[in-house]
Amino acid sequence: MHAVQLHLDGGSDLHQSLLAFAAEQASTGFVLSVVGNLSQAAFQCPGQSQPTLLRGDLELITLQGTLGSGGIHLHLCVSDGTCQVWGGHLEPGTLVQKGVDLLVGLVGPAVPSQPLPQAPASAEPASRVQILVRQGCPWCRRALRLLQSQGIDHQISEAQEAGPVPRIWIDGELIGGYDALMDLQASGRLQQLLSSR
Repeated sequence: MHAVQLHLDGGSDLHQSLLAFAAEQASTGFVLSVVGNLSQAAFQCPGQSQPTLLRGDLELITLQGTLGSGGIHLHLCVSDGTCQVWGGHLEPGTLVQKGVDLLVGLVGPAVPSQPLPQAPASAEPASRVQILVRQGCPWCRRALRLLQSQGIDHQISEAQEAGPVPRIWIDGELIGGYDALMDLQASGRLQQLLSSR
């Protein structure tokens, strides 16, 4: 393992910056330590259909989870001006206030466990959106909840082999997993994409 120092300037999106950093690395890794402050925190709480958005002078207390070329899975914890603590799954829209310094441990080449699955075979898909899920997967449940809350018709297939889930295709093109779906939805591009054809 080797450690990499990473500094993010004010205005940076914490989620997007770490997603870009992870994509550049030929290693898997995890956050060893973090210090800094945020002007806005976006995080997903258990059982909620939409991320929580918290604004103000926020102290970043912890950030833990994994990073890799396939994406990130991180949980954050912040404290507000009254020392109340908030936290959940890190989402896009988490903005650095003055600066954030991280120490990331990298543990070697990223080796995918299995090739990415192909879109579920179907002569005529019942829906433009197809999603591959596995029983008991919390990210699959969140992706399905997001599609349902947006009123997006979708076809569900159960994964029969090992590999990353959920996987989402639009018109047969793989867009990625839950984080990619959230990014499209948060930017407004998901509805644009579905209404463009």
